[in-house]
Amino acid sequence: MLGSDALAFFRAWISNPLRVAAIAPSGRAVAALMTAGVTPSTGQVLELGAGTGPFTKALLARGIPEQSITLVEYDPIFARLLQRRFPLARVLHMDATELATIGLSAGAAVGAVISGLGILTMPPDKAAAILSGAFACMAPGGAFYQITYGPRCPVPRRILDHLGLEAVRCGWTMRNLPPASVYRITRSLDHSSRR
Repeated sequence: MLGSDALAFFRAWISNPLRVAAIAPSGRAVAALMTAGVTPSTGQVLELGAGTGPFTKALLARGIPEQSITLVEYDPIFARLLQRRFPLARVLHMDATELATIGLSAGAAVGAVISGLGILTMPPDKAAAILSGAFACMAPGGAFYQITYGPRCPVPRRILDHLGLEAVRCGWTMRNLPPASVYRITRSLDHSSRR
């Protein structure tokens, strides 16, 4: 299964390298780092760019109920694979920029967002739409976890400031192809107090 995941991921990357941010699925070390702040008490979890499901598996290993996870995936092959692997999760085959338009939080608000999207390579307006949509359905105190292969936060400071957000680097691992960092993005205290 792992070999076929890598092959599927590589094929997707070859066909659209700007949409698929990495050449291989994320490894266990970065999946553990991405999900370290999520517990069963977090509540609903939204995963963006779920790919072949390495972060989903890490969430399940942390005790998150599968039915509490919503997976957003643009690639139709990956979306079908996710539906087979995680039949109790909600799988949405869509572009993450449309989060604000679908009324995602009709039930309980999302406690955490796990993002495997290539925010670093996106146009700023697209990155802003994704973050804005994610925070629109997020509970107060919720967090957005973003993977990056670059040396700094992939969300530009002007977007963070405009949306009233702040980012903190959670950690970094060499045990991934390529090496990766994880950032925790939350509403800034100043912004939260104005709401």
